Amino acid sequence: MTDTGETSWGFATRAIHVGQDPETVTGAVTVPVFQTSTFAQEAVGKHSGYEYGRTGNPTRTALQRVLASLEEASFGVAFASGLAAEDAVLRLLDPGDHVVLGNDAYGGTFRLISRVFARTGITWSAHDLSAPAGIGDDWPAATRMVWVETPTNPLLTVVDIAAVAAVAGRKGARLVVDNTFATPYLQRPLAHGADIVVHSTTKYLGGHSDVVGGFVATNDSEVHDHLAFIQNAVGAVPAPWDCYLTMRGVKTLPLRMDRHNANAAAVVALLQGHPAVGQVLYPGLAGHPGHDAARRQMSGFGGMVSFRMGSRDAATRVIESTRLFTLAESLGAVESLIEHPGVMTHASAAGSPLEVPDDLVRLSVGIEDEADLVADLAQALDAGR
Repeated sequence: MTDTGETSWGFATRAIHVGQDPETVTGAVTVPVFQTSTFAQEAVGKHSGYEYGRTGNPTRTALQRVLASLEEASFGVAFASGLAAEDAVLRLLDPGDHVVLGNDAYGGTFRLISRVFARTGITWSAHDLSAPAGIGDDWPAATRMVWVETPTNPLLTVVDIAAVAAVAGRKGARLVVDNTFATPYLQRPLAHGADIVVHSTTKYLGGHSDVVGGFVATNDSEVHDHLAFIQNAVGAVPAPWDCYLTMRGVKTLPLRMDRHNANAAAVVALLQGHPAVGQVLYPGLAGHPGHDAARRQMSGFGGMVSFRMGSRDAATRVIESTRLFTLAESLGAVESLIEHPGVMTHASAAGSPLEVPDDLVRLSVGIEDEADLVADLAQALDAGR
């Protein structure tokens, strides 16, 4: 995971320093963007560790090292997008294998499993993973992988990672946890028994809405070897510049997540007290069904908030009335975003067990001034009544 001594460093120190020593030739304190497709070799078959840009790149290596360190993982592999990372993980399965998927998940994940991998003979089923005992009692045949998001997208359900890991382990299945919403700053699934952690680094890790990427962390050398092979053989690799931008974002992850947490708490307080809002979905609320699990496995509750307005028309009016909350897909960046999941990010789940309510609004609460965000949302809620 890290060099001698690095394991004792704190999270913020590792985010800035692991894999990012000053460059040896010039002393540059930031990792250079090695914008090259190939590398000179000293002799036939003798190279510096890098031979071709798809197979490896020093900027990518630096990114993989720091993200693995933050997830407290032995291995890390970066990809061109979150879905490319998920695709590589799902290639661990063989025709006839089964995936247990949560009944709330990102629409892109659902589409990948149900429409792409299903064509290869892999089957899937949706389950309430917040009640892991139920899965153990009704375990689908040939299950080789359990796919968890926690908190989930977009309903913010919390899944007890250790409890699901215990069930999956007894049944001989790998547990994959999508840690995009929480980030390793707030939650480290490997420490709770997960086998594999996936990220869309496009979101909080990059943090600035200017780069797309994905990442997988694991302590399993067999899984790592598979991922490294797929990374090279399939070629869905991040460009050096994308790796640089993601590392730049990672350096401020702790500062940003603290602000996301604080701003989200203020937004939740407004939503709870507003007569137009029917239900607030946020794991930081004491009445949230997963609140206790979130307190056990998370150090904060994150910047994602969802709420219901009672009708699609009311939800649409709120979404189209904000000024600071930008109507856009994606999440986890410095600016606040607002969207309608049923029409936007989760349209692929329509008519499935993962379909989301049509009055649901999802917020990605940014790091702007708290008072400005609360005021903007308050006027939009008034407009939506």
